[in-house]
Amino acid sequence: MIVEVCANSLESALNAEKGGADRIELCSELGVGGITPSHGLIQLVVERLSIPVHVLVRPRSGHFTYSEPEMEVLLKDIENCNNIGVSGIVTGVLNKDATINEQQMRTLVKAVKPLHFTFHRAFDWVPNPKAALAQLEDIGVDTILTSGQSSNAEKGITLLKELGNHSEKITIMAGAGINATNVHWFKELGMKAIHLSGTQFGNSISINDKVSMNSSNHLAEHHIAVTQTEAIRKVVQSVK
Repeated sequence: MIVEVCANSLESALNAEKGGADRIELCSELGVGGITPSHGLIQLVVERLSIPVHVLVRPRSGHFTYSEPEMEVLLKDIENCNNIGVSGIVTGVLNKDATINEQQMRTLVKAVKPLHFTFHRAFDWVPNPKAALAQLEDIGVDTILTSGQSSNAEKGITLLKELGNHSEKITIMAGAGINATNVHWFKELGMKAIHLSGTQFGNSISINDKVSMNSSNHLAEHHIAVTQTEAIRKVVQSVK
């Protein structure tokens, strides 16, 4: 069984390798499901680790339906990852109805190959997971990361088993809430790969008298904040 660790920093990646992980999925901002890590972080992790490094390419938090400018960013990030020497890319795009965006996916897979391509937990939003599995196999995806369309993989174990039985080419990788106390369920199920972060909080400081830098207005999955030209124009006109 492949043990993939979702690492959010150089320290996390190094610790995962020391712990015996088979490979890393490198990302930033675990609290929003992960976004593309910085160029510097990717380069250092690739240089310092001896195990394969897969990189999450997700230009923002929120839903998985991307505009053309966002697709440009996705493709440029993939190009940068290829130049750094990563072993694989983790990404995925959906239509507004949460079905697989086949045209954009074929573009992404073409940009990634021959590297390993993992379709991430956007899969847990698709309305027909078995049809989506067949579609992704045809597109050329290597691995699907999924919780079995549940809040955690333990709750989704029935669908995970069904997907594993239906998969012909793709590896089904269970992820979300996997730890030392429940991992035996996935081993007994015969899963070929699992995904976990193994994190705990540290580096704590007191912020009791500090203004919060988090914005609840931007922590929304159903819509995306975009700067509006007219809003900026009005401000510029007022001060220039």
